[in-house]
Amino acid sequence: MKVNGVEIEDTFAEAFSIKIARALVTASSEKWVLNAVQEATGFGTSVIGCPAECGIECMVPPSDTPDGRPGAYIQICTFGYKSLDEQLLERIGQCILTSATARVFNGLPDAEKQFNTGFKLKFFADGFEREGEIAGRKVYFIPMMQGEFAIEENIGAVEGVAGGNFFILGKTQEAALAAAEAAVDAIMEVEGTITPFPGGVVASGSKPGSNKYSFLKASTNERFCPTLKERVEDTKVPPDVEAIYEIVINGLNLDVVKEATRVGIEAATSADGIVRITAGNYGGDLGPYRIELHELF
Repeated sequence: MKVNGVEIEDTFAEAFSIKIARALVTASSEKWVLNAVQEATGFGTSVIGCPAECGIECMVPPSDTPDGRPGAYIQICTFGYKSLDEQLLERIGQCILTSATARVFNGLPDAEKQFNTGFKLKFFADGFEREGEIAGRKVYFIPMMQGEFAIEENIGAVEGVAGGNFFILGKTQEAALAAAEAAVDAIMEVEGTITPFPGGVVASGSKPGSNKYSFLKASTNERFCPTLKERVEDTKVPPDVEAIYEIVINGLNLDVVKEATRVGIEAATSADGIVRITAGNYGGDLGPYRIELHELF
């Protein structure tokens, strides 16, 4: 199968279950929205070594936020609800409450699972907090030196999907990176998904464990390393490929992860210098979800 003239390998991306909390952050300007959400989603590329996988889902115009200010949705993902509760409190409390003009609203108000993050953070006010409403939502106002910080009482969460992925094989590093950037831009238009790695792009695709070092949780995926294609017998790197980037996708459900994969591949294959698109899987041992690339088209 080819998409935009680029070969799509007949394989599947292997994804797994994860707990996802979603928050809407607003501020007085888009600059201050980005300051808050970039800080709150930092050190959140992979649960291999980070306490959570995090990302900015999309920017939100003032017309679509409860307080009529610019905003952004973020997702915070962990394997368990207990750790997710902790990450919400720490990331919002340390990174958003401290950010100028920021406010936090529930990004999943209809979800069955709700964390009382706002209720817990109100204690920072040391007894001076007050309850109120913004657009019919119950919020706590916390006095601070700049004025007041507002946060909705609860933040919702669901069991979502993590680890959706595809690999972009390019003739040059520049070509592969341009295609990866185009893919990330397209995926940001798919509501409910994030690409948690830096700039949405994975430069260091890995495999579980190690062939040599027992203490490693993950190690380089040598079969997809262009500089090793002459040394690795079962290399997956074609002779004319000099760089490979991976796009990892988390989402609120399987359908949105599939859609993000589809639009990401379409965008990537529209770029010049792309040889092939494939995906990472471990025979179904890593997770229960199989995203068959050919079925997406």
